Amino acid sequence: MSRSNVTSDLPVSSGRDRRRSRLAQADAGELGHIEFLQSLCEDELSRRDAAGIARRVRAARFEQVCAIEDYDFSYNAKIPTARIRDLATLRFIEAGESVVLHGPVGVGKTMIAQALGHLACRRGYNVAFTKASRLLADLAGGHADRTWEARLRRWARPAVLIVDDFAMRSFTPTQSDDLYELVTERAGKSLITTANRAATDWYSLFPNAVVAESILDRVVNSAHHIHMDGKSYRPNARPGAPKSKS
Repeated sequence: MSRSNVTSDLPVSSGRDRRRSRLAQADAGELGHIEFLQSLCEDELSRRDAAGIARRVRAARFEQVCAIEDYDFSYNAKIPTARIRDLATLRFIEAGESVVLHGPVGVGKTMIAQALGHLACRRGYNVAFTKASRLLADLAGGHADRTWEARLRRWARPAVLIVDDFAMRSFTPTQSDDLYELVTERAGKSLITTANRAATDWYSLFPNAVVAESILDRVVNSAHHIHMDGKSYRPNARPGAPKSKS
């Protein structure tokens, strides 16, 4: 699916236009009474489904809207294509499992994470996307204005939480505690993280080894670990750059 088709699930015509079209078909004798009523019901259901997808995509706050099919898997032979396509079945969400996408800068980790998130929106799941730094800053702000519990519940609510650029730097004791509470609150729900470091290198970023083990035991041991390696994908994504088919 090309990016132009990614938004094909979103509303493209009003319900009024569809009703006019159905009335014209009925007037022309192309639809019987029962077929006419059935068509109106199907159109309304389609409209509501499309509106729901649009609402979930807006609420997710992706940096870009893309699909798995937008990623050129032929660009990097080292990318585990089969494993990523298997994730696209979204069975990991049904199982309450997480995903860790790790590898060097520019290989497309964020794009794959958002593509999985967009697909989840299309399948009816609520999704939230955020940078790790913004997530931690938001929770920190809750300590200052006494809204921390409300903010924690907000981040815990979506079926899928995507945290981009995780483990870029060491965590403070407060950040560690916030992450512990968030991971605990989200027990049984899926977390997608992207990181330049493998999960085995995350432990040293926490000031307290016990807290680190408590957090990462929940995140790492219930996750699909996808190592994305190879050359930077960004030149391939430049405007006007030639695209090879995956």
